[in-house]
Amino acid sequence: MGTVDVEQRESVLIGTFDNPPHGLMDRGSVEALERLVARAEDDDGVDAVVLTGSHPERFVAHYDIAELLAGARASPTVGAGVARASLRTVAAARRIRGADRGLERTPLAGLVELLRFHEVFLRMNRCGVVFVAAINGSAQGGGCELSLACDLRLMAAGDHGIGQPEIFLAFPPGGGGTQRLTRLLGSAKALKVVLDGTPLSPEEAAELGLIDRVVPPGELLETAIAEARRLGARPTAAIAAAKRAIYEGGSLPLSDGLRFEASQLTTTLTAPEAIRAMEAYVDQLERTGELPLYDPETIERVAAEGHFE
Repeated sequence: MGTVDVEQRESVLIGTFDNPPHGLMDRGSVEALERLVARAEDDDGVDAVVLTGSHPERFVAHYDIAELLAGARASPTVGAGVARASLRTVAAARRIRGADRGLERTPLAGLVELLRFHEVFLRMNRCGVVFVAAINGSAQGGGCELSLACDLRLMAAGDHGIGQPEIFLAFPPGGGGTQRLTRLLGSAKALKVVLDGTPLSPEEAAELGLIDRVVPPGELLETAIAEARRLGARPTAAIAAAKRAIYEGGSLPLSDGLRFEASQLTTTLTAPEAIRAMEAYVDQLERTGELPLYDPETIERVAAEGHFE
């Protein structure tokens, strides 16, 4: 079973996926990631998380196909409508403490694991901690989907690739790949990545917008930690609100998305840290007669510190 080894450097947690010999993602990996996300959510001393892999050539190879095959053989063949209804049933059961353990001994066991996979990624998207993928090698299938669930993706230069190869196994991505790729790239580019199935080089992925930056291998982890620390220094509640507004509100119809955005603004605007920051801004404006957000020195300072004070 895969594990995630956790190290803390000041306010940044570094989670390293480890599952020799192939670097696969499996049930153990997802459960370990779930524990890491819970720690990040609950620990006020954690501002950011960097995820990377221990395999010398891979970030996370892909989800364990043998595990998927075993689940497929144990599950009945159903249509899309029945599958959606079953997913709603399992989702409702998971909200009852311990109920999903009973489902793990039924044909719905595979859906339990799929929903756990989805939910841990959604928690990453909703919390006030910044997640950075330090993609140290190839990342396909579930490995690519893990990186897509992060807020920033840095990839080591080299002879490796990233993508969604599920089409070659006669099924589509199921860990969020179709949905997050569409939101990140648009439907046309996302469909090409999924239907093509072949991995993209780091440079191709950066040009497409799938990753944010290609970094020399020897600099990857330290660069990712520095970026995580910098972005994680922003106010936690504001980070969480911004992430929810973009990840969840951004896929709604415009009028609904605007209301969702307004709800996130309303919940943070009256918080003590927002009041303090706005007071500091107004005080500086009254003291200098210049708008602080147009002052280069102020912008440099605030960008480094993460907030007005």
